[in-house]
Formats: sequence, C-alpha cells, structure tokens
Amino acid sequence: MRATLRALGHAGRVRSPTYTLVEPYAVERPDGELELYHFDLYRFTDPAEWADAGFREYFDSGAICLVEWPERAGSLLGVPDLVFSLDVDGDGRMLIARAYSEPGKACLERC
Repeated sequence: MRATLRALGHAGRVRSPTYTLVEPYAVERPDGELELYHFDLYRFTDPAEWADAGFREYFDSGAICLVEWPERAGSLLGVPDLVFSLDVDGDGRMLIARAYSEPGKACLERC
C-alpha cells in the first residue's frame, strides 16, 4: 500500500489501518484533489462486519478504495476494478495486476 500511495503522489506518513480499519488520504493532482481510502479488513471474522461498519459510502463516493484482505468482506464488495498480488520471485517480489472492469483495464493500459 505504501508504494501505491507514493506512486499516486502521497508524500506523508502511511499508517496501517489494522485497528482503525480505514485510513483516509488526499493527494493533490493537476486536475484536483484525489481522495483515497486504505482499508485493512484482516480483523473481520464475518462479512456482515463490513456492512455494519458503514463502508459502502466510501465505495460509492468516487474515491479510490485500496483494500487489504478483501475476502473478509465476502461478496459484499462486489467486483473490483483491479486486483494486485505479490508473488515471491527469487529474492524479491513480483507484482501481478489483473483488471476486472473497463475502468480497471483502462488504468492498466495507461500504466
């Protein structure tokens, strides 16, 4: 998450939302402010906790929502635009990006 936020232009501290569940960020871009929300759902034990937390409003706001442990929300998150995974590659890691929507595909084409 830290590298993703940095690549999007965030220069400040990146906190882990393990206990707060969500950390908001705002990045100044040439075309205006970009809102981002970093979620960590690791502590969820039931998908209903995601709904009970009131997180739907973040996903309906037009902001970028970065989610760690999305499987903990079950099917309540819906289909993601992009999914990133890290695989071991020798002594390092390899980032694999998959697009599941037209906006996600367009994003990968620009990168």
